[in-house]
Amino acid sequence: MAAERQKTDTAQRESGTTTAPPKDKRVEYLTARQLSEVLQISEATVHRLRRTGRIPAVQLTDRLIRFNLRDVQKALKPQSTTSSSDHGGGAEEEPSPQMSFDELLSIEDDSEPS
Repeated sequence: MAAERQKTDTAQRESGTTTAPPKDKRVEYLTARQLSEVLQISEATVHRLRRTGRIPAVQLTDRLIRFNLRDVQKALKPQSTTSSSDHGGGAEEEPSPQMSFDELLSIEDDSEPS
């Protein structure tokens, strides 16, 4: 069977019809520590953002929580209320996914016990 596979691979290379390996469509989830490193924020801030509903998370158990990086980046991206036609057709700058200090401080104030 291995000889047949090798012959097929050789024939495909010679004819120029090599097939690309299938793309992995598996979604990768990050731990809070991994996400904090990617976003360059503390792990505590990651958990505060999750508790306040600012970023989505998958809670598998009480202590096992994972984050989808794409979903988190979408959630942190500022929502633009203006369209490109409002700017006279000029080039529109893409908003930064970085949080403002006001947003960060409001999250920290919400998490403080009263």
